[in-house]
Amino acid sequence: MNASEQLIEQFYRSFQQKDYAAMAACYHPDATFSDAVFNLKNGREVAAMWHMLCISGKDLKIEFDRIQADDRTGSAHWDAWYTFSRTGRKVHNAIDASFEFQAGRIIRHRDDFSFPRWSRQAFGLTGWLLGRTPFLHNKVRQTAMNGLLRFIEQHPEYQ
Repeated sequence: MNASEQLIEQFYRSFQQKDYAAMAACYHPDATFSDAVFNLKNGREVAAMWHMLCISGKDLKIEFDRIQADDRTGSAHWDAWYTFSRTGRKVHNAIDASFEFQAGRIIRHRDDFSFPRWSRQAFGLTGWLLGRTPFLHNKVRQTAMNGLLRFIEQHPEYQ
């Protein structure tokens, strides 16, 4: 296993343990993160997001595999099982991650998953009906980003 693959494994093992500080240490200070919900522009926001998700995911379970990387790029697959706090519904999210590295750390991280599949699990009938619409997608993005901004306000280490 090369150094980049070890970094990805360290990241997900830290995630399994909800060690958000160790997760943040895997990122370059100028890191970006994006997925169907978040589009984060710096390492501070990325670290805050993982911190928020780790402490709010009371029953969060993570599994990962298919790690592949060289010194510039990498990828992995991971699955998350948790209860979506807004509805109390159980979710299983299957995610494909891609990474870019700089100076031995993650500089770009992109997670891809099916938003319609996720929204059906998280919101039930509403998610099934609206999961493919920009309305629900934008509403989830806005709510998540507002939650992250409130979290950052409450945690001076991210300001």
